[in-house]
Amino acid sequence: MARSYVTVQGDMWDSIAHKQLGSARHTGSLMLANRQHREIYIFPAGIVLTLPEVRESASGALPPWKRRME
Repeated sequence: MARSYVTVQGDMWDSIAHKQLGSARHTGSLMLANRQHREIYIFPAGIVLTLPEVRESASGALPPWKRRME
């Protein structure tokens, strides 16, 4: 069964992904699961979003901008 989240005024895609899915890296998946709201940048209160199933990678790799350059 799909989980859902009801927005609070001021929520943004990345903060919802971080709080609800464990990482801002899941922002794209969250947006794909809620295409009808893709043009919203800062949410008003009361929008019901579908939370996608996400899997964390076993490597726990950091995003490119946080990786150490060698």
